[in-house]
Amino acid sequence: MNAPTKATSPADTTYQPAHLGRRSQEPLTEVDRIPWRGQALTIELHCTEFTSLCPVTQQPDFGSLTIRYQPGAWLIETKSLNLYLWHFRERGLFNEELVAMIADDLHQQIAPVWLEVVGGFNSRGGIAITATASRGTPPQPAHTPQP
Repeated sequence: MNAPTKATSPADTTYQPAHLGRRSQEPLTEVDRIPWRGQALTIELHCTEFTSLCPVTQQPDFGSLTIRYQPGAWLIETKSLNLYLWHFRERGLFNEELVAMIADDLHQQIAPVWLEVVGGFNSRGGIAITATASRGTPPQPAHTPQP
């Protein structure tokens, strides 16, 4: 069997995901990219069981992430996204910094038209945090004239 290959260009039709359908033992620092040549659409991915560590107390922070994007030439392969998010479980980062880092990483890796990452973190000390990081310019909704 041939070793899985990473797509290097959207025209690469021999691409096979490196992690999908395979046992994965370790977290990743990059997602697998699936070539996309379709029309414009918005993709929304939800991670409802996201964990990281508080950088001060080293206690776990629990929350959810929503990743919304319009693909350019690449889609995010979701198993590799899960393994990418896993690498934050043992990292001590403030919630806001973490959301910005994920947005930067994914924007750099898949080069979407636009991308938004929303992190909703459970209450600690009575205060819950929601942080949003956007990269690129989202399309403007079509204006519907009023009758």
